[in-house]
Amino acid sequence: MFKLEKKDAILLLIVALMLIFAPFILNPFPENSGLAQFNAGYPDLMQRFVFFGIFAIGFNILFGLTGYLSFGHAIFLGVGSYAAIWVMKLLTMNILLAIIVAIIISGLAALVIGWISLRRSGIYFSIITLAFAMMSFALAYSVLTPITGGETGLQPKVTDPRILDSALLAGDTPKANLFGLDMTATYNWQVGDWVFTFNVGYYVAAILMFLCFYLSIRIFSSPFGMMLRAIKSNQQRMNYSGLNSKPYTLAAFVISGMYAGLAGGLMVAMDTQVGPERMFWTASGEVVVMTILGGAGTLVGPFLGAGLIKYMENIISKINVGVLHDWFYWLPDWLENFVVTIIYPFVGKGWNLTLGVIFMLVVIFIPGGLVEGIRRIINWFVKRKNISASREITDSDNMQQAGEIQQAGEEAASRGKNNG
Repeated sequence: MFKLEKKDAILLLIVALMLIFAPFILNPFPENSGLAQFNAGYPDLMQRFVFFGIFAIGFNILFGLTGYLSFGHAIFLGVGSYAAIWVMKLLTMNILLAIIVAIIISGLAALVIGWISLRRSGIYFSIITLAFAMMSFALAYSVLTPITGGETGLQPKVTDPRILDSALLAGDTPKANLFGLDMTATYNWQVGDWVFTFNVGYYVAAILMFLCFYLSIRIFSSPFGMMLRAIKSNQQRMNYSGLNSKPYTLAAFVISGMYAGLAGGLMVAMDTQVGPERMFWTASGEVVVMTILGGAGTLVGPFLGAGLIKYMENIISKINVGVLHDWFYWLPDWLENFVVTIIYPFVGKGWNLTLGVIFMLVVIFIPGGLVEGIRRIINWFVKRKNISASREITDSDNMQQAGEIQQAGEEAASRGKNNG
């Protein structure tokens, strides 16, 4: 399948099914139930899962394979976003051209920044990328205000030229589209007490996410990917053997930056608004946490880490004191207040505290991330199944041996009786 090994093809199929059936998977609870607030199957959040999934998968190609930790990767998220918004303002609201330009411009920016940053490795590389991130944010926030819009950002306006689009009718507003297909078009399907939402923009982004994931699989299993692993394992020994590692690390940096540019372009395609906050260093730190939490160096780990963080940011953060009291109303008043007091710091505005606790537990007990945790659970079930099967075989053998001994005893007794 797609020239992949069996295990990779199965993983690709699982990701494809998750993307296709996300509106069902993310809406497990009826709309009128108290647990409906845990549903995540609405367009904005599903799109965020995809955007940051692409961002994290691309970052993993650099960090997971080469071991180079960048604290400035949000630069390319912002560059891709600004490139896309200017295409929408000057040329067309068709997202295809905006996404292509976002990938190209982000790749060029990554080429320049990577060529400078990769002159150093280790912590020095990380500090240089962090410096680039802070400089880029300062440029977008204040210095390049005519281009970036500064603090208020940019968005398409009716007065923009858009030379490739036809003139808007009176009262119309510019909308992102794919050859006329509105990205905000949404269909709700109600089945009993469940409501499932299907959004055009989400599925367009999901298709690109699928292609990005497939490309990452090919990179991981290619000779190029093996060279990147060799760099992570022992770059000095690789250099001593006569192999120049710099072209490989630069290529990984550029590919990773293009992934980030695609994610930034998709954000604009769905939201049509850009601000400098996308380039702030905390956004770069967030993708690092996503990758480590899910499992650096694994294929699906960064996507899982991005999904978990965005779920907590958008769902757990909405749990307030009133919701907690509704949950524990059946307890005695004193115990209800005590439980709410204990839990509240970890939800609502304190959701980052919960994320920090989860992150520490993962790093301490399952350093391979969520993927390693899933593997351990699967291996535990397989081991239990094998032990159970082994016991059944042993019991069967023991019964057979006991039967043979009993039969031999009866035959001996019969012969003794006959001799007597």
